[in-house]
Amino acid sequence: MKTRALHRNCLFAVVGFSLVASLFAQANKAPDPSGRGGGSPFARNEKDLPKGPAPRLEGHPDLSGYWVPSHAPKDRPGGNIGKDFPQYKLPFTPAGAAALKYNLEHTVDPEALCIVGGLPRHNASGLPFQLLQGRDHAVFLYWYTTYRLVPFNGNKHTEDPEPSFFGEEIGSWEGDTFVIDSIGFKEQRTWADENANPHSDQQHVVERWTRPDLGHIHLEMTVTDPKFYTEPIHYQRTWLLGKPGDEVHEYSCSEDNVDAPHLGPGPGRIGADGQRGYDKVAPLPPPPTKDHPAVTSIPD
Repeated sequence: MKTRALHRNCLFAVVGFSLVASLFAQANKAPDPSGRGGGSPFARNEKDLPKGPAPRLEGHPDLSGYWVPSHAPKDRPGGNIGKDFPQYKLPFTPAGAAALKYNLEHTVDPEALCIVGGLPRHNASGLPFQLLQGRDHAVFLYWYTTYRLVPFNGNKHTEDPEPSFFGEEIGSWEGDTFVIDSIGFKEQRTWADENANPHSDQQHVVERWTRPDLGHIHLEMTVTDPKFYTEPIHYQRTWLLGKPGDEVHEYSCSEDNVDAPHLGPGPGRIGADGQRGYDKVAPLPPPPTKDHPAVTSIPD
């Protein structure tokens, strides 16, 4: 019941904004240091984490767990793949700058329209995720009732992969590091992060996942996209192990989504801290009219 109430409250919290964005903003509120239950419903304190070495499976660290965002300064601002760049500015090519301008002025947040966020956006999300590791596959489960399945069975990339939101993902182990190499992405269907930064079909994402101990999982990600960026984007962050029994839950993004017809283009107001949230989206875009309909699709 708590989960349902959270979704319902987030959905109607701000007219004209999406459930996904509301959940994201909730997830990025700092945890209550007093431990009295305030702050984010996804908060986890370092002092409460279990101690000990990472578990192992088939000779490798077992990355399985329910992973909650860390609120340490090095892991913020959430939702922004440019968090470690000066003033959060990414190294755009002219085509990349034009693509960002188009997103800001003409495209509704794809996740608000129930389009899969894909990579690298899901790795920058402020929401928890669940990871299940098997003998030769790993699966990432997200709060959007979305998943990705990553084989590490010796497969190689195909010559011409079918474009997809997460790309064609090939996993492998380098010692205790789980490496995911992804190519073959859709273009103009998703944003690279919460702030409308773009990516093209030339994007290549390499993720390096490690579990240094029982209570933490760490990602180092490199995004190479020569069409939109002049140099690779390096992104890193850490998640904390959730409480026993924590797991992702089902929800339907598009069911009773009263916000979709009212959404305007762009990510809303981005604060000086490089982060956005429903509290920064003011004034809200006006509701659509006959002469000025809402933008509710992204061009192919």
